[in-house]
Amino acid sequence: MIQIKSDAELARMRRAGLVVARCHAAVRDALRPGITTFDLDELVENVIREAGATPSFLGYGNPQAPFPASICASINEEVVHGIPSRERVLREGDVISVDIGAVLGGWHGDSAYTHVVGGLEVADETTRRLLQVCEDSLWAGLAAARQGGRLTDISAAVEGAVRPSGFGIVDHYGGHGIGSEMHQDPHLLNHGRPGRGPRLVAGMALAVEPMITVGSPETEELDDEWTVVTADRSRAAHFEHTVAITATGPWVLTAEDGGAARLAALGVAMGGVSCGA
Repeated sequence: MIQIKSDAELARMRRAGLVVARCHAAVRDALRPGITTFDLDELVENVIREAGATPSFLGYGNPQAPFPASICASINEEVVHGIPSRERVLREGDVISVDIGAVLGGWHGDSAYTHVVGGLEVADETTRRLLQVCEDSLWAGLAAARQGGRLTDISAAVEGAVRPSGFGIVDHYGGHGIGSEMHQDPHLLNHGRPGRGPRLVAGMALAVEPMITVGSPETEELDDEWTVVTADRSRAAHFEHTVAITATGPWVLTAEDGGAARLAALGVAMGGVSCGA
């Protein structure tokens, strides 16, 4: 079942989304060579709890092997679900995806950014292009999240932004519905033909999250039962935002400006709701 939220519920999701945005700002300020992924996890958990929220990821999943941290920190060939560690010291030039979820008042926000440790200027051209293409494909998907469309309009928009680059699109893993639970129906692939799947209606909320690779898009899960890596160990990138479908357009709940600037650049007006826009 796809959960349809009221305007008031979307406004509550926006508050959770802004907590996640605040966490990403803290990560950007702290990220440097020599910091550990455990340090980043501790930083994010503190920001979440100071906001009166709780981490969505901590303890998530199989009761026999719940996720043990507040962020996913996936480095270089790790695509998603990397586990933070005191032993994982970041080096200049590392590529790291930081995925963060927070729940506030029973409503979730979820987003991810991929960074180069030391800044884009220390990365090679392929890595810079990988990150740019992945982020651009995210925004292409978000711009397609409009009332009256179909779910795979988003999938096709993501794929259309990636394919010309020659980078691989990770299959099986993808976006998802989100709301009073972190993962809900529907599952959202990052490829496919437009015009298929459930109709997009006001009140739906989705986490759109392209994952792309320099080499083969094939993946493997490590023995920790969480970390997903590229089978050929090529580098990967992962970007994500939570978006609400509203009558006036997409409303990016985990972007500080609601997505206004990036959507406008694509010719799409940002949406919102009267009680929280």
